[in-house]
Amino acid sequence: LSGFSRRIFIIWAISSWFRRAPAPAEPNSSGGTPRAPSRNLFPKDTLMIPNLGLISRAAFPVFPGFWAVFPDFWDDFSDSQGSSLDPKYSVQQNGSIYVHVYFTKSGFHPDPRQKNLYRRLATVHTSRMINKYKRRRFQKTKNLLTGETEADPEMIKRAEDFGPVEVISHWHPNLTINMVDDHTPWVRGSVPPPLDQYVKFDAISGDYFPILYFNDYWNLQKDYFPINESVRRLPFRLSFCPLSLWRWQLYAAQSSKSPWNFLGEDLYEQSDEEQDSVKVALLETNPYLLALTIIVSIVHSVFEFLAFKNDIQFWNSRQSLEGLSVRSVFFGVFQSLVVLLYILDNETNFVVQVSVFIGLLIDLWKITKVMDVRLDRENKVAGVLPRVTFKDKSTYIESSTKVYDDVSARGVFWGL
Repeated sequence: LSGFSRRIFIIWAISSWFRRAPAPAEPNSSGGTPRAPSRNLFPKDTLMIPNLGLISRAAFPVFPGFWAVFPDFWDDFSDSQGSSLDPKYSVQQNGSIYVHVYFTKSGFHPDPRQKNLYRRLATVHTSRMINKYKRRRFQKTKNLLTGETEADPEMIKRAEDFGPVEVISHWHPNLTINMVDDHTPWVRGSVPPPLDQYVKFDAISGDYFPILYFNDYWNLQKDYFPINESVRRLPFRLSFCPLSLWRWQLYAAQSSKSPWNFLGEDLYEQSDEEQDSVKVALLETNPYLLALTIIVSIVHSVFEFLAFKNDIQFWNSRQSLEGLSVRSVFFGVFQSLVVLLYILDNETNFVVQVSVFIGLLIDLWKITKVMDVRLDRENKVAGVLPRVTFKDKSTYIESSTKVYDDVSARGVFWGL
C-alpha cells in the first residue's frame, strides 16, 4: 500500500507540473543567458525508418554483421513479430545481450560512415540490456522428522561449487518498444524525475530527441527463465507501438526505483514479486471485483485501527478488574507471538506483519494494566539482570473473579 501510494503521488506531482503554465526561461549557469524551451527534433507526422540490432555489448561501433532486422513488421503498429535467437557461447555463460534501436528520418542512414546519408540530428539511438540478472538462493533445509531434503541434487552440487547464492542471467521472450508521442516544450535542467532520465537533449542545438522507451512493465517475474548451456534457442517477440505522454508517465513512475531506498537489493526483489501480484490482479481480475476488494481492504484497515484505539482506551480507563480475566491476557500474548512468528516464517506481506506486531505490543502493554509489574533488583537473574515480578492487583484478588478465572482457564487449557 505504501509503495503504491508513493507512486500515485509521483504521478500526481508530474501531472500537476504539466497543468501549470510553461515555466519562465531559466538563466544559464555558464553565461547567464536565458534557456529557451526546447522542441522535439522530429516534428509531428515525420516519416521515420527503424533499425534494430542485437549485440553482446553496450557499445555498438560496427554496423555490418550485427543487424537482426525484422522485416514486414513495422508496417502496422498493432502487429508484432515473433522470432527466435541463437545464443552465443558467451551468452550461455552469463553473458549480456543488448538491443540497439535506431530511428532515422526518411532518406537518412544511421551509419556515420555513410557521409551522404547520415545526419546527427536526424538519428535517434537508444540501447538496453534485455536479459536480466537474478539471484538464485539454495536453501539447505531438510525434514526434521526424516532428515531428508527435497532439494534437487543438481542444485546441491551448484551450491557446493558457487555458494548458497548464485547470480544467473534470465530471459523473457517479450519486449515492447514505445515511441512516446511527446512534443512538450521541455526546458533543459527542469525536466522532473523520473522523466529526466529519458529526455536526451542535443548539446549544440538544445532541442531534444524523440523518446524511445523500452516497456517491460507487464513482463512478469514468473515468465523469466535462466539461460544456460542447455538453451539452444531464445524465443523473442518484439512489439512496437506509440505511447501517449500520460501513459508514459504512469509506466515511468511505476518502474522507477526509489532513490531513498538504502535497504539493499533484497527488498528490490521482494518489491518486484509484490508488483507482480498487483499486475496479475489487474490482468486477471474482474474490475468490479477488484474495486470491491480495494474498498474492503481499506475499510478493514480503518476498522483495525479503530479496534486498536478502542482496546487501548478501554484498558487505560479501567479502574477495577472485577469481571475481567487476567489469564486470558497472558494467553493473548502467547497467541499473538505464535501468529507473528508464523507470518514471519512464511514471508507474509509487510502490512500484515506490522499489524500483528502492533497487536502484540498492545497485548504486552495490557499486562501492566492487569498486574503490578516490578523489577526486583535484589534477586537478580544470574546475578546480573533484575528479576521481573508479577503481582495480582488488589481489585482482582478481593473479588470472586480470580476464583472463576482459575477454574475457567484451567478447563480451557486442558481442552486446548
